[in-house]
Amino acid sequence: MTSSPTPTLVQALQWTGTALHVLDQRKLPETITYDSYSDAPGIADAISSMRVRGAPAIGIAAAYGVALSAQQHYQASSTTWREHIAADIDTLAASRPTAVNLFWALDLMRQALADATDDPRMTLQALAIKIHSDDLAANQCMGELGADLLVGAKGVLTHCNAGALATGGYGTALGVIRSAWKRGLKNIYAGETRPWLQGARLTVWELAQEGIASTLIADSAAAWLMRSGAIDWIVVGADRIAVNGDSANKIGTYSLAVLAKQHGVKVMVVAPTSTIDWTIANGDAIEIEQRHAGELLPACYHHAESLVSAWNPVFDVTPVALIDAIVTERGVILNPSAHGVSSLRA
Repeated sequence: MTSSPTPTLVQALQWTGTALHVLDQRKLPETITYDSYSDAPGIADAISSMRVRGAPAIGIAAAYGVALSAQQHYQASSTTWREHIAADIDTLAASRPTAVNLFWALDLMRQALADATDDPRMTLQALAIKIHSDDLAANQCMGELGADLLVGAKGVLTHCNAGALATGGYGTALGVIRSAWKRGLKNIYAGETRPWLQGARLTVWELAQEGIASTLIADSAAAWLMRSGAIDWIVVGADRIAVNGDSANKIGTYSLAVLAKQHGVKVMVVAPTSTIDWTIANGDAIEIEQRHAGELLPACYHHAESLVSAWNPVFDVTPVALIDAIVTERGVILNPSAHGVSSLRA
């Protein structure tokens, strides 16, 4: 792992010391707009509204939210500043339910707050910055480890966006693809990733910013792409990984893994160890976020008397039996169905 990681050109989060600038990913690729947040409730809204998204980036943003809460509420003469910060932590924790990195980062900030005997502002800011920089370094380490597995690959397919936009600045799955591209990987495919089209709006745009050519496909074209022999790996990120290796990722990942099994294509899950939930044995315990039906339905169905509804799970869980490799900053697990991820526990 490099001591001085270098971020990509694309940056989802920019910390100023007194505010967090968040790239509004809902407006990409047509418009590049940064919104500035100076308090924790604002960052919680940025997370829940999907201005900021991707499990590692959500955790980083939440950590900065706690730092901002301390800046807002700490007063040496006050006896209630800890309660105000604790309430902001609860607000941040409620912003998204599935990404375990959110709760991991908040637990670190909560512990640092508890350990602080006086003014916590500099301590919490330094910890948030460390969470951010550690994620970037971990991403670049995972990029190299995952690229080792892609040596000689004809092509890869990724799903959703697990790049700089979703992390501290390099990417998990897209970090692997970036590193493999530097070594000569040519054929990079991205699925649309409905209904928010993160693949179409974010992934191919992000790759283009780095001068990397890619090919967009309709999600429903994935099976035919596999049958053509154009790819031999699917490389995806994760929002939560159970101890046995079951992995939650953007909806549609499970179906890709099932298709991959049929076509002899391998599946790689790339995520930092902060994405592993050591409290759950398998994917059955992973809470799957359900978002508003309006994200799927045309406006004509948005009324109380409508006979048309929508089922809109944001994530699904890929069973470990369908995963060939799990790549983390602490190492690579091949055939994780044999022993899960317990060997990665610090």
